[in-house]
Amino acid sequence: MYILEDLKSKIASALKLERVNFSYPPNPALGDLSLICFEAAKAAGKNPAEFALNLATELKADKELQKYFSDIKATGPYLNFFISLGYLADSVVKQVKKERVAYGFNKSGAGQSVMIEYSNGNTHKEYHIGHLRNISYGDAINHLLRANGYESIPVSYINDFGIHVAKTIWNWRKNPNYADRPENKGYLLGKCYAAASRELTANPEYKEEVGKIMTEIENRSGANHKFWRETRGWSIDYFASIYKELDIKFQHIFYESEVIDAGLKLVKELLVKGVLKKSEGAIIADLEKYGLGVLPIIRSDGTALYPAADLSLASEKFKKYDLSRSIYVVDVRQSLYFEQLFKILELIGYQQPLVHLTYDFVTLPSGMMSSRTGNVITYQELRDKLFARLSEETGSRHKNWAAGRIKEVALALTIATIKFEMLKVSADKIITFNIDEAARFDGYTACYLEYGYARLKSIVRKKGFSFGAADLNRLTEPKEKELLIRMAKYPEVIASAGEKYNPSEVTRYLFELVQLFNDYYHEINILKAKPKIRKARLALIKTLAQVLHNGFDILGLKALEEM
Repeated sequence: MYILEDLKSKIASALKLERVNFSYPPNPALGDLSLICFEAAKAAGKNPAEFALNLATELKADKELQKYFSDIKATGPYLNFFISLGYLADSVVKQVKKERVAYGFNKSGAGQSVMIEYSNGNTHKEYHIGHLRNISYGDAINHLLRANGYESIPVSYINDFGIHVAKTIWNWRKNPNYADRPENKGYLLGKCYAAASRELTANPEYKEEVGKIMTEIENRSGANHKFWRETRGWSIDYFASIYKELDIKFQHIFYESEVIDAGLKLVKELLVKGVLKKSEGAIIADLEKYGLGVLPIIRSDGTALYPAADLSLASEKFKKYDLSRSIYVVDVRQSLYFEQLFKILELIGYQQPLVHLTYDFVTLPSGMMSSRTGNVITYQELRDKLFARLSEETGSRHKNWAAGRIKEVALALTIATIKFEMLKVSADKIITFNIDEAARFDGYTACYLEYGYARLKSIVRKKGFSFGAADLNRLTEPKEKELLIRMAKYPEVIASAGEKYNPSEVTRYLFELVQLFNDYYHEINILKAKPKIRKARLALIKTLAQVLHNGFDILGLKALEEM
């Protein structure tokens, strides 16, 4: 049990109260922990302020609680507890040292298997910064699920079989110069798709040619099907290179082409059962009586829409894995679609909770993005621009570093910046990605956090300072207590962020922790303090570095020891 949870339990036990409501005072001068007395006072039929005052008198005389609290005061209806600094330091430092990378983890998930599906890209399309929000968010939720005691199963579902594929192949055939260009072929397919969409919008008479290509691919025969297999491989390899660079790992990757046939078979079965029905030559799910409208499943020309494969995919997931819950990370535009999909799955007998985690758009300062128009910043373009900026900055700070070292640090900062920008805003908010702001070394940025961590590690690397057993009672500065309290709150942040599916709570926590450390660093002399005080402060610094490292792991950021 973590220290704050344990202290809350001890207070509740001493008061013999079944329901207690705690909060944290906004100012350290008011205490470290507050018991809100409104509800308990009402149950006792007493005035809240008077009730709190009586409790303070009672608890201050409790010999057991005196071990943990230096003072207990009533302020209006709040009962404020001041945690003993020696007990706080000993508990936090020892627990972090013992648990290390597992500090902050809990077992609330009880080992339940949860599948989280994210990075649902489209082969033959550009991988742009909108996709980066999906993959960063999904990966952070995956880490949060594991930290909260779930067996998280990260998977991806790739749409490799839609009309967009036929459009891209049509344009590639029409413009053979694509084959001679030096760029990565997976990257070029996205450019080819955007050009195809513009061409087909301007010249809709070509859509019949695209339709024929699509039919050939769906029939799995002919030259265009063969070329689809080849180009599909280019996209998959390109995605794999991005995942490797972002350090994203999936337990399994599903592809539409692998589940669509089973999906078409399932559609026929559901048609016979009356879950689906025919309408003007098409097959639909009529969900009007549930307030969910109508969902087309098969077009009138016989070609399949997304739900055919998605229904089969859901069936495959539950067949392949023993899941207690299935989570889909897909943008907010698909909210109605997932309500419809989940209702159909419910109607055919799936009882496990299905969760659609939505997130809002990523825009550019110039406005909204669209793959069809080509108004996007691709992953490669964003990475290259940030990398150039951060390489220059890193090189200017370390003129004696070799080029390879500068490149390694700049690339890690680039990836950290991309992820942090996608996670620092709650999922329900629009992100306007501004490269100039994202690459700053001050403010609410990845570079600021990474620099704070690197500074911590540089302190503990200083020669001539051994650690050994530290007397933590030497930590007497108010800022030291603030740091310890903040680190003690880390497990609660992980629990709350996991429960709410909100990694932005972690980014905010880490930012505030680094801010607090920087204030401490500038105000308190660490390395020039007397030996016993220095040892205690170095133990505090090592503890702080571990907590930051753990938070970075949740967000998928590499912790840089030098930069």
